[in-house]
Amino acid sequence: MHRSGSITLLLTGLAVSGVSLYPVIASDLGDFEFTDPLDLVLPQDDAKAIELSPSTRDLETSIEEPELLPQPVARPEPSKPAGPVVVSTYSGEASWYGPGFYGNRTASGEVFRPGTMTAAHRTLPFGTKVRVTNLWNGRRAVVRINDRGPFVGHRVIDLGHGAAKELGLMTSGVAQVKLEVLR
Repeated sequence: MHRSGSITLLLTGLAVSGVSLYPVIASDLGDFEFTDPLDLVLPQDDAKAIELSPSTRDLETSIEEPELLPQPVARPEPSKPAGPVVVSTYSGEASWYGPGFYGNRTASGEVFRPGTMTAAHRTLPFGTKVRVTNLWNGRRAVVRINDRGPFVGHRVIDLGHGAAKELGLMTSGVAQVKLEVLR
């Protein structure tokens, strides 16, 4: 046995502050009678299932290893289109108009000016946005319908000066185009 301060180390146990702790072996307890603590609480006659109160149930689950319950998965919101929605599509020949009409009023009442991203269409309502794609070079522009026309042959749209420049059809005067009516 070795003494140092208030702790005494023994070969078979540990003494701390005057209390000795020794390992207990089950065979050493053969002569003792023990009472199970649950026998003091539970009725002795019939073994009945005990309903736990919500607070006891919570305490019991917090002491044991927590169960991994599946977490509800939030449904993603339906994705909204990144840009405008295409309502209808047409194709045909486009032309442009400009210098002789600057300063005049369009069918919608606006004054026609150089560089505008506007167009004339026979039937689309004023204010309608149309994405025009030049099929010869792939260039695109969005125009606003503010006039009526074209009234020449089989053309489907007459572009203002700014739109014609953007689409690259100033020199040729006409081009095959695809029209996408936007909402």
